[in-house]
This record gives sequence, structure tokens and C-alpha cells, in this order.
Amino acid sequence: MTGAAEGQPNEGKALTVEVDGLRLSRIPLRTRVVMPDDDIAQIVREYAAEHVRSGDILFVTEKIVAITQGRSYPLDAIRPRRLAVFLSRFVTKTPYGIGLGMPETMEMALRECGTPRILFAAAVSAVTKLFGRSGDFYRIAGEKARAIDGPTSGTIPPYNASVVLGPDRPREVAAALQRLLPADVDVAVVDINDIGGNILGSTLGKAGEDRLVRVLSDNPLGQGVQSTPMGIVRPAAEPAR
Repeated sequence: MTGAAEGQPNEGKALTVEVDGLRLSRIPLRTRVVMPDDDIAQIVREYAAEHVRSGDILFVTEKIVAITQGRSYPLDAIRPRRLAVFLSRFVTKTPYGIGLGMPETMEMALRECGTPRILFAAAVSAVTKLFGRSGDFYRIAGEKARAIDGPTSGTIPPYNASVVLGPDRPREVAAALQRLLPADVDVAVVDINDIGGNILGSTLGKAGEDRLVRVLSDNPLGQGVQSTPMGIVRPAAEPAR
């Protein structure tokens, strides 16, 4: 039922990584396609609860949390305003995701973050790019803008034709999910992709969140059709001698 049963990494990803002198496993958990009428607590009970052990960290992608909160929108339900069409032309597109580089995702950013903030972020970014500096748009626009996922051809349907916003109250979600698991299992809601990531909410402290970002820096869950929207971090077994 899940990748945890066999402890198998996703294709092209390593099962273990060494961070701060510790060898840690990142075990992907395979699920069915999560839909808007699903309950994130039930998904965790069904696909994760039997696999976690004392001392584990369960990390859950922000996308499935947001989907179960009703924060995914089919492209044909979004009507971008002219400002969204204009601004999306200036967003740098990468091989790892479209970000706000299409009118529909930019429209949702305007709704989520407010037009004044997006306009200010765009103005500052336009100036600082002239001096070779990048990243100011998302720094100013904030987490809500960074967390918006646009459709890609490699995404599992129906989300290959949807825009998914960031999750609402991710810290509270992490705390609620932790209560479903043994007391010494931590939970983190993560926004990780192939070019980096961050922790949106967790039951870890700041130092634990910083370490978890480094543990997951190569995106062990992938971001295509792997269908592994959750995973477990635990100390890796020592190799046989």
C-alpha cells in the first residue's frame, strides 16, 4: 500500500542522507490521489499511522493539506483580470514549476495576497533585477505567493489542470495531526520542490525546522506522478559490516 512498507525511495532519489553528522532515512508514503472531499486526518490515519515509530518526523506536503481544505481550483473556474495577464509575463519560469508565470496563478496571488502587495513586490523586483538580484518578488509577496502551485504536465490529474493555493493555518494542522500519532512523533507541513523549500508549520522548534529543510533539500517525495505526498524521517539503520 505504501512506500514505507518496503522503505523504497522514489526514482532518482536517495533513501538516506547525512545531515549534521546524522544518517537519516526519508521514507516516502504512497497514497491514492487526494481529493477535495477527503479529510487530511483520515488520510494520515489510513496511510501513515501504522508506519510511524517513536522519534519519527511525519512530513506532509502543503498541497494535500490545501486540497483537503478546498483550496484547489480548476483552471477553467479562474478568470484572470488584465493585470494578472500583464504581471505573469514578467515572472521567470523554471523547469521545476510555472509558479506565478501564468495568468491563472497570478490571479490567485492577487486574490490571496492583495493587489497592493503584489504590485509592490513586482515593482521592487523589476528594479533589483536590473542590478542582478533575484528573489525579491517572492520575498516581498510572502509565503502565500510562494506556496501557490500551478499545473504542470507531469502532475497527477486532476491537478495537472488546477491551481492549488497554500494551506490555511498549517501550524494548527500539524498540531492536530500530531494528536493522531504517538506523543513523540513530530509533524511538519512542508513546501519542498526541486529548487528548495521551507516548513510552513510544524510541531518542531526553529532548529528542528531548519534541519528538516536540509534533510529534504533534494525533494525526496518528487513533484510529479509519484503519488507520495507524505513521508517519514527517521534515523537510518547502520549498514551491515
